[in-house]
Amino acid sequence: MEFIQNAEPLLKILWYIALSVSAIFIILSIITFAGMDSNDGLNADFDGNLMDSLSPVQLFSFRNLINFLLGFSWAGISFYDIISNKTLLLLISIICGIIFIVIFFYIIKQIQKLAEDNTFKIEKTINKTAQVYISIPEKKTGTGKIQITVNGAFHELDAITENEKIDSGTLVRVVKILNDNLLLVNKL
Repeated sequence: MEFIQNAEPLLKILWYIALSVSAIFIILSIITFAGMDSNDGLNADFDGNLMDSLSPVQLFSFRNLINFLLGFSWAGISFYDIISNKTLLLLISIICGIIFIVIFFYIIKQIQKLAEDNTFKIEKTINKTAQVYISIPEKKTGTGKIQITVNGAFHELDAITENEKIDSGTLVRVVKILNDNLLLVNKL
């Protein structure tokens, strides 16, 4: 760490920012991968969300400050010997910090696309094959039960038929939805 002590003031400040922010970034990454960041309470205190109001990504948050400072400080250190004009160096460092935030937003959006909605919707049973669990009486005179898999989840639903009685264990196809929770089925 002797090289930091002998560095010029601007470079020394950039190194202190880079080292401390990198340590915080590593800790935040560990917390994220461990699943402990669901409600970190480190978001801004005000309603200054400049992004979509339904978006879980806020522009002013502790995590985005860390991302900005990470890009800013390491870009400043990387370009310090290349760019002699300190104003230009700081401007490029600020742009790199903003790019880090944009990259973070992009990554979060891509991760959100991986989310899957496995909410059961009875409409997804149409034209699916099911197995009769409890016999279904003939010609809509009563209900039976079928077992059906939708989105990888197993469901037991009430069913009727317009034809003859369907015994337990028989395979059927769902034809129609009646009364939002009753299925009309036909024997295969």
